[in-house]
Amino acid sequence: MPQEYDLTLKISRYDPDTRRSWIQDYHLKAGRILRFVDLFRKINDEQDPTLAWRSSCEHGQCGTCGMKINGKPLLTCELLVERAVGLFKTHTFNVEPLTAARVIRDLAVDLENAYERVHFVKPYIIARAATHPDGDEYRISPRTLDAYVEATRCINCFCCATACVTQRNYLGPNAVLANIVRLMDPRETAKEKRLDILYGEQGIPRCRTARACSFVCPKEIDIAHFIALAKEGAFRPEPSSTR
Repeated sequence: MPQEYDLTLKISRYDPDTRRSWIQDYHLKAGRILRFVDLFRKINDEQDPTLAWRSSCEHGQCGTCGMKINGKPLLTCELLVERAVGLFKTHTFNVEPLTAARVIRDLAVDLENAYERVHFVKPYIIARAATHPDGDEYRISPRTLDAYVEATRCINCFCCATACVTQRNYLGPNAVLANIVRLMDPRETAKEKRLDILYGEQGIPRCRTARACSFVCPKEIDIAHFIALAKEGAFRPEPSSTR
């Protein structure tokens, strides 16, 4: 097992002042357990301080460092050199910004712009239900709770939105999932408003069911499954029984 690899990073560059785009090659030696964010930092320190990229927590929880490596959207704080070599069977890596938002500079994208679609679905409780008469808890079945917990692991890294084949005029998988989370939430009473968003012209009718969202999700959430359930009407309120 090599302790060090000779790598070539072919990084997409963009200068907003000149609007010039180009691919720049960087050659470096890297230990097998370095992460790709470490490689970018190494480039800044040793070769090119002008390379722009983003990261924050670097623990796979904030989603800031999402990029495309050899065409696959992923979190670069989680991608070890050794794993990347094994996954892509190469020592050469094309590094590009995510396409879910406009590029600010090089690998940095405008996340505020990307979040507009998440804000549109109102990822918070619009109208809270009254407190349960037996106490301050809201009842939910274990099966629904398991699904709810899985869905709430989304960190809005926009990897799924970048991989989605229906980017144009579509809210995107993560924004749709944020809406579905609140449809599953027993505290939310504004179900009809949420269903209007879910089935609206920017909602799931545009989804082509390519399942790319589930394939690239760093948190291994089966987003396509939740969207499929929504298409089947699983999150619509059950009709009241009459006697």
